[in-house]
Amino acid sequence: MAPKDKQPPATDTPEGERIAKVLSRAGIASRREAERLIELGEVKVNGRVITSPALNVTAKDKITVRGEPVGQPEPPRLWLYYKPEGLVTSAADEKGRDTVFDHLPEDMPRVMSVGRLDLNSEGLLLLTNDGELKRRLELPSTGWLRKYRVRVKGNPTDPDLEPLRKGVTIDGEKFQPMDVRLDRHQGANAWLTVGLREGKNREIRRAMSHIGLTVNRLIRISYGPFRLNELKPGEVEEVKPRILRDQLGLGEDSAPAKPAGKAATRPAVKPAPKASARPAAKPTRSPAPDTAAKPTKLRLKPGEGLHQLSDAWAEATRPPARKSTDRPAGGRPVRTGGPRPGGPRKA
Repeated sequence: MAPKDKQPPATDTPEGERIAKVLSRAGIASRREAERLIELGEVKVNGRVITSPALNVTAKDKITVRGEPVGQPEPPRLWLYYKPEGLVTSAADEKGRDTVFDHLPEDMPRVMSVGRLDLNSEGLLLLTNDGELKRRLELPSTGWLRKYRVRVKGNPTDPDLEPLRKGVTIDGEKFQPMDVRLDRHQGANAWLTVGLREGKNREIRRAMSHIGLTVNRLIRISYGPFRLNELKPGEVEEVKPRILRDQLGLGEDSAPAKPAGKAATRPAVKPAPKASARPAAKPTRSPAPDTAAKPTKLRLKPGEGLHQLSDAWAEATRPPARKSTDRPAGGRPVRTGGPRPGGPRKA
């Protein structure tokens, strides 16, 4: 009797991707919010309401959310946004307060925030149209260093800040060690630079209060390799596709599309003035080397995480130190855009 042909092993893995992941990639909502929309019966697949996120879909399926068709996912894009003080980061506020999404340019696509900033905090907020990219940047394993300029009421000394560098426990909650530098005193206030890798609720304010200091201004100036630079409150700037590919490891097939309109971005570098017909005068001394002439490209090595990339980026782009009596003790000043931290402003 001839042996029977061997049949391929059966598989129970359905074709396609989970519906919540597809909605997240399409920029409809985060995975968690997409699952909530499904449970509320606001999502249909091929004309039928679904009530469970345990469903895989393919490009052939027709998906609608609240009656609106869901298109194919766009390439992932990332924006830098200077969040002004007084705006809520969530998409909707139960108290009716203005959100950051109420003040974005009209030609911006639907975006989600990467992490949050408190109502009374300002500075760099990352925005993306891709839920998977949002989740990737928020994962604790990413370990990206986030830096803040912090103004506190009081005149602390460097030893006063040492407990924060070692890590403190507040109301039974352990805070990881912070990178804290005392920059300078200004009247009844002091300016600090604080770096941390976790994102507990109101972490810096609670930590400062623990050592007897009150925060009266807090500005986030960087998130991993992304920096606030010269952005002013309310301005938006899209991260270039090359930066996403080089720094986040996104392939060519997932490179972000070009911005739809001019209002959504502003040029990162001003155009150079036209060359004069007359030859330039010979300089009396040699100019400083242009350290920003070529972009710095860093790539992850096998076994490294994004936190090593963040530290390497910060080190590679650090300009040489210069002597100045106006420089804060412990390092160079950070340009945040908008009013300078040392300028007069009410708390």
